[in-house]
Amino acid sequence: MSDILCMYYSRTGNTKKAMEEIAQALGAETVEIRDGVERSGWKGWLRCGMDAMRKTTQPLLPFQTERPLSDYRLVILGTPVWAGRCSSVMRTFLKEHGGQLRAAAYVTTRASGGKFQEVYDQMDLYVPGGHRAAVSLRSGSVGYAFWQEEFLRQVREILGEV
Repeated sequence: MSDILCMYYSRTGNTKKAMEEIAQALGAETVEIRDGVERSGWKGWLRCGMDAMRKTTQPLLPFQTERPLSDYRLVILGTPVWAGRCSSVMRTFLKEHGGQLRAAAYVTTRASGGKFQEVYDQMDLYVPGGHRAAVSLRSGSVGYAFWQEEFLRQVREILGEV
């Protein structure tokens, strides 16, 4: 049983791929979170952007972790960037459970060239200790592997401290 948890939301599969790679490298438990909202296709894409801009949240579907959230040494949260914000699904998770996290790290995935580092600050509003490490990944970009490896290096350093 791992004491590292990778929790993520992924609409298109990019965040899922990144989080599965990170979880495998760290031997971490992986859990996907979802809400009951239809988010596929171009209508779903539009809804995602609107939900993010309005900071709308919907109830999450039930999810199961191997242990209570507060028992993990590190919880790595993965989310796509929607309209310059974290996904509304991740915002819901953070509002409901962010206070239970001992230590957090963030992985954001994006389609555009901007790194959207302000998203980390938005997520920190719900996590008492803020984040210990973060990375913004763009699938298919030249720097993807480099930044993912740098994030893993930072996480391993943090785990040595925790």
